[in-house]
Amino acid sequence: MHLRSSAFALPLFLLSSLALAQTAASTIEPPALIGYYSGDGHDLESRRIDQLTHVIWCFGHLEGDSMVVPPSQEKVIRKMVGLKRQHPSLKILLSLGGWGNCPTCSEVFSRDEGRRRFAESVRKLLKRTWTDGIDLDWEYPAVQGPQGHRFAPEDRRNFTLLVQELRDAVGPKAEISFAVGGTDECILKGFEWDSVMVQVDRVHVMSYDLVHGFSTRTGHHTALFPVKEQSLSADRAVEVLDSLHVPRSKVVIGAAFYARFWKDVAAKDNGLFQPGVFSHTRTISAMDTVVTEAKGWRLLRDDKAQSPYAYRSASKEFVTYDDAQSVAAKARYVRTQGLGGIMFWQLADDKRKDGLLQAIHDALRSP
Repeated sequence: MHLRSSAFALPLFLLSSLALAQTAASTIEPPALIGYYSGDGHDLESRRIDQLTHVIWCFGHLEGDSMVVPPSQEKVIRKMVGLKRQHPSLKILLSLGGWGNCPTCSEVFSRDEGRRRFAESVRKLLKRTWTDGIDLDWEYPAVQGPQGHRFAPEDRRNFTLLVQELRDAVGPKAEISFAVGGTDECILKGFEWDSVMVQVDRVHVMSYDLVHGFSTRTGHHTALFPVKEQSLSADRAVEVLDSLHVPRSKVVIGAAFYARFWKDVAAKDNGLFQPGVFSHTRTISAMDTVVTEAKGWRLLRDDKAQSPYAYRSASKEFVTYDDAQSVAAKARYVRTQGLGGIMFWQLADDKRKDGLLQAIHDALRSP
C-alpha cells in the first residue's frame, strides 16, 4: 500500500512543480520600453504610443520643498493620461529635475522636513493628474552636475531617505524610478544601492552623453560596449551595477534620439578619439538630411562599440549618435542580458515613421 502511494506521489509532485514554474514564467514582465517626453503635446497622437510601456513627462522642479509643474504643462500631462483610453496598460510618470533643473535638490533633500514635504507634494500631484508614478532625475547626488549646483557626500544617504519617504507617501502601487549617469563616478558615489533598490521599480542608466558638452576629445556618446580608447558604455554600467548586486530585472539602459557634433577635429582615424570642440546637438529626425554622403560626410561604424559616427573632412566636423542598427543592438542586449528594459531621450526627437522607436520595438519584441 505504501509503495503504491509513493509511485503515484512522484508524478503528482512533478506536475505540481511544473505548474508552479509555468505560473512563475507567465508572471515575468517583458522588458519595458520607456520614452521620455519634453514637448507641447501637439504631436502625441502621431507617435507610436502603442509600442511604449511608459511615457515620462519632463520636467517638474522644486518650488520651496514641493514639486511643481508649470501650469502650461498640465494640459500636456492631461493629454498624456488621456492616451490610456486607447492604451490601458500604458503608464504615465512625472519626472523631477533633468540637467540644470535641480539646483536646490541637495539642500531640500538634506532635511527631514524637506523630504517629507516633497513626498507629500508628489502624492498630491499624482492624485491630481491621475499619473502613475515619479521619476527622479536629480543630476547628480554627491557628484558635480551643472555649475553652481550644490552637491555633497551626504547626498548619497539622503537619496535613500528620500525614496523611503516617497514610497511611504505614494504607496506600493505607484511607480518610482530614478536616473543615474552612465559613469562609474555617478554609480559608485551617488547611491546606497542595497537600500534604494528595494524601494523603487527601476533605475534608468543614462548610457548617453558619455562624451558631452565639456569633453575635449571625441568619442561615442552612447556606446553599447567598451573599447580600448573608451571604457564608458552601457555594458560597463551594467557590469558596475552587477558588482553592486543591483537586480538586472530593475536595470534599464538608455538610447539617444539626438546626435552630438564636434568641430575643429583632425582627420586622423576619421576624427574618432581626437581632440575637438563640442559644437551642438541635432535631433535624430534631422540626421537623414543633415549628415549625408552628398553633403560630404563619411558614414562609419565602430563594430566593437556598436556605435555609428561620421566625419566631414572639409569642415573638420565629427558626429556621434544612435541609429536604427545601434538601438536594435541595445534592445537585443536587454533581452539576452535579462535587463528590465530600455529607455530613450526623447520621443519628440524621433521621426514620425520608421524611426528609432520602431527599431527598438521590433528588436525588443521580436520572437
